Amino acid sequence: MKMVLSQRQREELNKAIADYMLSNGYNEALEAFKKETDMPGEIDKKYSGLLEKKWTSVIRLQKKVNELEGKLSEAEKEFISGAPTREKRSPGEWIPRPPEKYELSGHRAPVTRVIFHPIFSIMISGSEDATIKLWDFETGDYERTMKGHTDSVQDVALDKDGKLLASCSADMSVKLWDFQTYECIKTMHGHDHNVSSVAFLPTSDYVVSSSRDKTIKMWEVSTGFCVRTYTGHREWVRMVRVSLDGNLLASCSNDQTVRVWAAGGKDVKAEMRDHDHVVECIAWAPESATQAINEAATAAAGGDNKNSFSHVGPFLASGSRDKSVKVWDVSTGQCLFSLLGHDNWVRGISWHPGGKYLLTASDDKSLRVWDIQHRRCHKRLDAHTHFATSLDFHRTQPYVVTGSVDQTVKVWECR
Repeated sequence: MKMVLSQRQREELNKAIADYMLSNGYNEALEAFKKETDMPGEIDKKYSGLLEKKWTSVIRLQKKVNELEGKLSEAEKEFISGAPTREKRSPGEWIPRPPEKYELSGHRAPVTRVIFHPIFSIMISGSEDATIKLWDFETGDYERTMKGHTDSVQDVALDKDGKLLASCSADMSVKLWDFQTYECIKTMHGHDHNVSSVAFLPTSDYVVSSSRDKTIKMWEVSTGFCVRTYTGHREWVRMVRVSLDGNLLASCSNDQTVRVWAAGGKDVKAEMRDHDHVVECIAWAPESATQAINEAATAAAGGDNKNSFSHVGPFLASGSRDKSVKVWDVSTGQCLFSLLGHDNWVRGISWHPGGKYLLTASDDKSLRVWDIQHRRCHKRLDAHTHFATSLDFHRTQPYVVTGSVDQTVKVWECR
C-alpha cells in the first residue's frame, strides 16, 4: 500500500504515535516502535497530546462539514424553488424568500408595529422612540417621521381607504392623523394606562383601542368621543382586532384568554382559554382560509372525511408567550388546532391573503410560514438579530414587512 504522507509528515506522525505510547505507558511497544522507525532520543514537547487532538478535531470538523453541507443543499433548494424563473406558483402560494429586499434603519428604539398602506407603496412603523415613520417599500426610501406621542408608540392602524391613521401609545392617548397632510387631527384621552392596540372598524367611522387598564374602548372618529367601554378581561389587554364584516371584536390579554365581543353591544360572545401564558397577538382569518382550516381541524380531530363536521367560522388565530399558535372557531369558541415550532414568544401574526398560510414573528428572531392544511411549519426565515415583534402581509402585492427590537424594519419579497 502506497503511503500518501511525505517523508516529513511520516516522521511527525511517528513522533506523535511515540508520544501517545509514552503518555499511556506502553513502554515495551514504544521501545520496539522506536527501534523499527530509527527514532533518535527524546520526543519533542510539541508532539505531546497531538494524536488525541487531531483525532477529536477530525470528528468535530466532520460534524461541521456535514452541517454546512446540509445548509448548502438547503440554500440550493431555496435558490431553485425561490428563483423567479423556476417552479411556477400561483400568487396564492407565494411566500417571503430570503434574503430581505431592504433593511431599513432610522428608529432609535425597538420597532413595535409595522403595517402596509392599502393603496400607496408605503409602509408605516411605530417604535418605542415615540415616533411613527413612513417608508416606501418598493424603493426602500425613508419618507417622513410623524411626531406627537410622548412615549412608546404601541400600534398603528389605517382605515380602509388609507386616508386616516390611528396610533396609540404608552402615553395613554390614541391619536388620529390625516394621511394626506400628515397632521395630527385628534388626540383621545380616556384610558388609564398604556394603550397597546388600535384598530378601525370597516366603516371607518369608529376606532377601537385596548389598554393595560384592562378595558377596550370604542371611539367615534368624527367627534373623538369614547362611545363604549368593554370590560371583562382581568389583565392587560394586548391586542384588539375587528372582524372583516365589522360585527365582532376579538381581544387577547395577559389573563391568557382570547375574547370575542359583539361590536354593537358590550357582551362577550366567547371566552377562549387554551393558552398557558400571555396571549400577545390575534388575527382574523380571511374567507379564503376556510377550506384549509377545515381540513386541518378534521385531521387534528383524527376524523375521517365522511362524517366530518364542517366549521363555518369565523376563524381567529392567536399567538402566545407559551410559544404556540392556535386557530379557533369563534362561533363555538373551540380551539381547532395548534401550531408548534417557535422557540420563544410569538409576537406577530398575519394571514396570507391566499388563505393557505399563516405567518408569525417571534422572539426567537424568526419569521415562520405555517402550512395550515398540514399544520406544520412550511418555512423558517432568520429574520432579525433580535426579537421580531411585528409583521404584515400586503393584501394585494407580494411583500411582507417585519419589525424588530434590533430597531430595523425589513421588507421581504414573496415569490
